[in-house]
Amino acid sequence: MGSLNREEYVEQAYFFKTFRERLDDGYSSQEILHAMKNELLSATMLPVAVGVLLSEVKLSGKMSVAMARVPHYFTSFQTFVIRQAEREEGRFDFRIALEVLEREAQYRTSELYSAQGVFFFQFETISRNRLGFDYGLEAVSKDPVYDENWKNWINVVLRRQIGFVDIANLVYVRSEHYRLQEDEEPRPVLFGEKEGRIAHASAGRDPSFFFSALQRHLGYPAVPRHSIEELREDPATAELRRKIELLENRLQILQEELKGGLNLERFYVKE
Repeated sequence: MGSLNREEYVEQAYFFKTFRERLDDGYSSQEILHAMKNELLSATMLPVAVGVLLSEVKLSGKMSVAMARVPHYFTSFQTFVIRQAEREEGRFDFRIALEVLEREAQYRTSELYSAQGVFFFQFETISRNRLGFDYGLEAVSKDPVYDENWKNWINVVLRRQIGFVDIANLVYVRSEHYRLQEDEEPRPVLFGEKEGRIAHASAGRDPSFFFSALQRHLGYPAVPRHSIEELREDPATAELRRKIELLENRLQILQEELKGGLNLERFYVKE
C-alpha cells in the first residue's frame, strides 16, 4: 500500500480534530461518526472508511477493530494508537489519541513532510505515552512512508536495542553527519546531516530534549501532551468514563431493536 494523497490527509486531520471537539461537547461516538460520514469531502475515501467505523462502533464499541479491517486506508500506527486508547485497563486518553492522529495527518499535508519527521513523531508518541515499544515499533514499521532500509532498521536494530542504547546514538550512526565524520558508509543512511548533528549533540541527555531540538530546528511536529487537568484525573474515573461510553453505545443498539429490530445487513461491508 502506498501513501494516500494530500486530500485524504487534509480530511483525516479535520476528522480527528472534529471528533475530539464533539466528544468534549458531549456527543457520543456513534452520533459523531454518523454526522461526519455525510460531512466529509465525498471525493475522498474517508466517508466510506467512516462508514466502516460507524458499523463496528455500533456492534462492539471499538473503532480500532474497524480500522484494522481497512489497512489499505488506516495505517498500522493509527490503528495501534486508537487500540491503546480503547483499552479499558489503559491510561492513554482517547482524546489525546485523536489529537496525535490529527497532528500526524496535518504534518503529512505540509511541505516539510518526510519519513524522518513521521518517524520521530511516531517514536516520541510511543515513548512519551508509554504505549509499548515492541508492538508500537512493529506498527510503525508497516507505515508505507518507509522503504525496506527503514523497515529493516526499525524491526532489526531499533526494536532490539531500544532501552539498551540511547535513541540519539542510534540515529547518529545512521546519519549523513556520521558518514562524513567517520568517512565511511557501511550501512544505509536514513537521517540527514542536520539530524545527525542534533543527535550527536543530544547523546546521553534526556530524549525529550532531543525531540524538542528536532522540532525547533527542523520543523518536525510536536506530540500533544496531557493537560494538568487530565494528569490529575484518577485512573478509576478514566476507566469509569470509558465504560459509560461503551454502555451508551450498547444502549443505542437496544433502542434500535425495540423500535423494530436491528438490521444487521447494513453493518456488513460490501466487497
